[in-house]
Amino acid sequence: MSRYETKRSERRKPPSSFARLPLAAAIYLAVGSAAFAQEATPAPAPAAEREAATLDTITVTAQKRTENLQKVPISLQVLGEQKLDELNVTDFDDYVKYLPSVSYQTFGPGFAQIYMRGVASGGDGNHSGSLPSVGVYLDEQPITTIQGPLDLHIYDISRVESLAGPQGTLYGASAQAGALRIITNKPDPSGFEAGYGLEANSVSHGGTGYVAEGFVNIPLAENAAIRLVGWQKKDAGYIDNKAGDRQFPVRIDDGGTPADPSDDTQTSWGGVLTNRNCTSTDLLVCTGRAKDDYNDVETTGARLALKVDLNDNWSITPTIMGQSQVSNGNFAFDENVGDLAMNHFYKERSDDRWWQAALTVEGKIGNFDLTYNFAHLKRDVDVDSDYNDYGFWYDTLAYYNAYDADDNLINPSQYIQGKDGYKKDSHELRLASPSENRLRFVAGLFWMTQKHDIQQRYKIDGFGPQYSITGWPETIWLTKQEREDHDEAVFGELSYDFIPDVLTGTIGGRHFRSDNSLKGFFGFSAGWSPSSTYGEAYCVSQFGADPAAWPAFNGAPCTVFDKNVKESGNLGKANLTWQITPTKMVYATWSEGYRPGGLNRRGTLPPYLSDYLTNYELGWKTSWADNRVTFNGSVFHQEWKDFQFSILGANGLTEIKNANQASIDGLEMDLNWAATYNLHLSAGASFYDAKLTDNYCGAVRPSDNQPITDCPPGSIVEGIEFPNGPEAPDGTQLPVTPKFKGNMIARYVFDIGAFQAYVQGAAVHVGDRKSDLRIAEREILGDLPSYTTVDFSAGIAKDSWALDLFVSNAFDERATISRFTNCAESVCGASGVVPEYPNGQVYTITNQPRTFGVRFSQKF
Repeated sequence: MSRYETKRSERRKPPSSFARLPLAAAIYLAVGSAAFAQEATPAPAPAAEREAATLDTITVTAQKRTENLQKVPISLQVLGEQKLDELNVTDFDDYVKYLPSVSYQTFGPGFAQIYMRGVASGGDGNHSGSLPSVGVYLDEQPITTIQGPLDLHIYDISRVESLAGPQGTLYGASAQAGALRIITNKPDPSGFEAGYGLEANSVSHGGTGYVAEGFVNIPLAENAAIRLVGWQKKDAGYIDNKAGDRQFPVRIDDGGTPADPSDDTQTSWGGVLTNRNCTSTDLLVCTGRAKDDYNDVETTGARLALKVDLNDNWSITPTIMGQSQVSNGNFAFDENVGDLAMNHFYKERSDDRWWQAALTVEGKIGNFDLTYNFAHLKRDVDVDSDYNDYGFWYDTLAYYNAYDADDNLINPSQYIQGKDGYKKDSHELRLASPSENRLRFVAGLFWMTQKHDIQQRYKIDGFGPQYSITGWPETIWLTKQEREDHDEAVFGELSYDFIPDVLTGTIGGRHFRSDNSLKGFFGFSAGWSPSSTYGEAYCVSQFGADPAAWPAFNGAPCTVFDKNVKESGNLGKANLTWQITPTKMVYATWSEGYRPGGLNRRGTLPPYLSDYLTNYELGWKTSWADNRVTFNGSVFHQEWKDFQFSILGANGLTEIKNANQASIDGLEMDLNWAATYNLHLSAGASFYDAKLTDNYCGAVRPSDNQPITDCPPGSIVEGIEFPNGPEAPDGTQLPVTPKFKGNMIARYVFDIGAFQAYVQGAAVHVGDRKSDLRIAEREILGDLPSYTTVDFSAGIAKDSWALDLFVSNAFDERATISRFTNCAESVCGASGVVPEYPNGQVYTITNQPRTFGVRFSQKF
């Protein structure tokens, strides 16, 4: 089917045949030249026939079987290969906006935190924070690391499946609120195929970018083929790091009242930090970092897959895939500086490299389908971050200083050099009985271990060695830790047709065991903070004052803590599906999901426990008018127990606590209508009411580590004081997720002589959202206003080639994706303290401005 055709109900146009000549394909920047001959295209069908359009059947594997989407009793949204192509989807930001059940926060490519169905507490996405509540899969393999999922370039992808609601029985940990599945096109021994695409684009208020991508499918024999895919992409920058100066506080020690240190004023550095090109002096530090459009991204990657059909029943598919993504600058802007602008002073860059080797073995044992999936993922992320805000605001509010080797005051600005290494191994063995059986099942075993090597080095240029971490020059703080999360499970679902093809019942369960550990070093040097209970002060207390006697931990001074948390439990599911007619189905589901507990990076804090989500859902899948219209939807009530909540605590370190209880009520719908052969309309919408059902007091009881919920102003609970009462009272709206999100797409295809043409419009609306769960912090950050973006595209195609013109975010809407500060909100967001920041220094993550592009593609 041509990319511009719609399926006709009565008679399809015979496919064109190609006499293929050898294709010289170079997949990296593009596929090179090709020679081919094509037979004449048959005449178009009569107009009356062309108006009799129907929708294509969409197959999915969400329930570990190949099924018709309209027969799957799950709230499931699918973007197929043709739809991904039509919407010009190339990455996560492109496809997620067309999934109404999905919300997200991001700090740039590779740092997205994904939420579904309002199950969001507003965590800051720290590299050693809670595990995600939404699982992301590449084919059958999980690709979510602790920091977030891989930011995979979308090309030669069969479909993206969005499974809303707990998927605990079949997908387990971190599919608590749902799952996203990216399904690739597989090698095909039946014939040669190749293609490429070239795109150039220009971003308003920014630079220019490009995309070059290609694939080739080569049969090796009647039973074997390889598929090679490659891509290179440059995303233009649009944030300006404008030239600017930062005057640090000027203070002179006045001595205060004799013998009374409470009113002493400490002398400060009092110099100027600038990102201009100039010559530094004692009171002027020049970094030369000012640059326009400085948040550009370069992505290069490839995928190679081999499929061998060993016989009629068994096949193996090994795959290796990798990607390198270098992101420069910052993806936020500071409203105090201007639209799409900020003043930062130190290097900001992310180098994200990963590769994954996977193996799928499929076969039959009698009539039963056996599937084994293995994956090994390795990801390394090097990040340089400007942390100057921390030094400036603490200098302003708390007399923060820094000193050189001679104890002279120096610029106290910090920057971070981070190195994160991830390794993940997963195995799944699954057995499924024949799908046509009246009694059928899917059962399996799952095993996964993921490791995270954490290194965060907070540096101050010229910082004295007497104050630096031993062996780490100019380092005021060091985090050097190892985290390991292990999960193993046995799972299954059993279905029975009470009335064949009419009434089906399903029960499912999963027994899991998790073992999560965290160990290592964090803190200051003994010279800088000699009385700490962590850092080098801990090394001194345990092993003496001589650093040579300290047992080092991966190059850090010593092991400050070594803890682990083990948990086990059971998850359940029950479903009843009524196929009222062959085209109309309703279902009722009860299901559970969970997210494992873990340990705080600040090892002196207590661990946080697993949180659980229980879902009660009624849904429907219907098609009408001879499959010209599909209307699907669901209503649900979810109860979220002891949910994990991340905040920035002391020293800017993430602290994770079990916040308490919440509920989410919702409605999800999607509509597809083949109005005529030429016109296709689709829409999706979600409505959510997500709120606390108990007070969030911001603390747990020391006696049992359970959340405190009764904390009126002035109360003391187990020694913990609550002078202002709850940080978020019962009924508070959960952050990040809007009460409404929806999209509409209209596509019209027509002929211009021998060319096929189309025009398309797509609109996405995201409602108001809250920036934080806590009321005080929410008032500092402000709410996230609603926004609407509109995309337009048009194109022509003939034979094997297509030319597309598009404009994304046509009206240049400035969406507010999230808002944050670089240290505790009450410090970096303090209002009325610094004249140039009257409301504090709050950053806004926004969408890409209006983008014009042209794309040429060809398939053979």
